[in-house]
Amino acid sequence: MDNDTPSVDIDDIDLEILKRVERDYDVNLQELSNALGLSRSAIHYRLNKLKDANVIRDVSARIDPLTFGLEMMMITEVSVVHDEGYASDIGGELTELDGVLQVYYTMGDVDFVLISRTRNREQMNALIEEIVAIDGVTETSSTFVMDELKTDNKTLSNVSDEMIADAVQSR
Repeated sequence: MDNDTPSVDIDDIDLEILKRVERDYDVNLQELSNALGLSRSAIHYRLNKLKDANVIRDVSARIDPLTFGLEMMMITEVSVVHDEGYASDIGGELTELDGVLQVYYTMGDVDFVLISRTRNREQMNALIEEIVAIDGVTETSSTFVMDELKTDNKTLSNVSDEMIADAVQSR
């Protein structure tokens, strides 16, 4: 099991708490208490247990990037030289670039996939130049997003109940 993989027993009540909190982290303890028939302290204890086990990894606001004019979104595939430590070395450099939102180390025809946002083509060109300037990067291929059809990064609302049950049972 991966060291970052949470190790905690999750029951049906925990799942219901997670579904509601994922939908709206601002939901208050009294609302959860009333909805689930548990005391506020029981809800609080379960939330802390899930945080301590890294099931709930962070609490943050989802800010609309369009508010800041970050209308250009790019998906970039990056191929690199496979020297010792390339995944962490080059991967680390890619994560530090301004405008890069997500970096994935992949296996297959490309080594990394990046999701980036910029305000305009000039910034996008500058970002691509920064990527190819990284020592060990041999090739990039970028796709420009024309319309964002689904950008929900919530876990439980994007998988089936069967998938959740299977994941909980396999723990």
